[in-house]
Amino acid sequence: MTARRLLFVHAHPDDESINNGVTMARYVAEGAQVTLVTCTRGEEGEVIPPELAGLAADRDDTLGPYRVGELAEAMRQLGVSDHRFLGGAGRYRDSGMIGTPPNQRPDCFWRTPVDDAADLLAAVIRETRPQVLVTYDPDGGYGHPDHIQAHRVATRAVELAALDGHRPELGAPHRVRRVYWNCVARSQIGPDAFDGNPFAAAAGPDDVPGVVDDTLVAVRITGDGGLSAAKSAAMRAHATQITVNGGFFALSNHLGQPLLDTECYRLADGSVPAGAPAGDLFAGVDL
Repeated sequence: MTARRLLFVHAHPDDESINNGVTMARYVAEGAQVTLVTCTRGEEGEVIPPELAGLAADRDDTLGPYRVGELAEAMRQLGVSDHRFLGGAGRYRDSGMIGTPPNQRPDCFWRTPVDDAADLLAAVIRETRPQVLVTYDPDGGYGHPDHIQAHRVATRAVELAALDGHRPELGAPHRVRRVYWNCVARSQIGPDAFDGNPFAAAAGPDDVPGVVDDTLVAVRITGDGGLSAAKSAAMRAHATQITVNGGFFALSNHLGQPLLDTECYRLADGSVPAGAPAGDLFAGVDL
């Protein structure tokens, strides 16, 4: 039987655990090859613990290397042994938000030509040969420039990796069979989803990124107790960015939102297969 191979493409450390922690832990446990590519070290993130405030970009600017360590621990919790930064750690800097000074830096991910970064990712695709790739939708879930750029780079890399004659030094061509975008089904964030929030303030449905109508969801991956615990542990590892409290978590805005143990995906081509949602990212995929 052909091994199942799965590639996740994310913008910053912590995005993978929030969006895909259950999914990654499940497929590792099932013996699939799981690879994570992270595009930046997240240097511009806001630091939650006061004792680590000196790491911030406007202080010592050492948050990036620190988050490399957080990501390594998160991947240990999920069992993922193949995790790498696009072009190597620090090749592309976190871009911050549109209109901010970090977004003007020539070394930020947002400013790099898409094809340059896509060639680096195409080399990973040709090396690892995934049948399935997971990344963001065109808006990056909530409009962050690095998320949008990760979507663009991943989309282009899938095209370039499959081209005969394109940059043979990148490896033999490989066709990714299916591309998914992270999403949250609207039914997951109804008003009762925020009941029992232990944080001082609660997020609302409009604060959750990537929400789509349930009819668009192609796959739902639901965690059992062990998978959910692994996701929670991975998110706790990103302590500069996330505070976890029971079944809820908060980012630097301190708004509590549910820690979802069901992770949803929609197809990049916009289709919704008959019988959706499936319970497997590889359902119907030609291995």
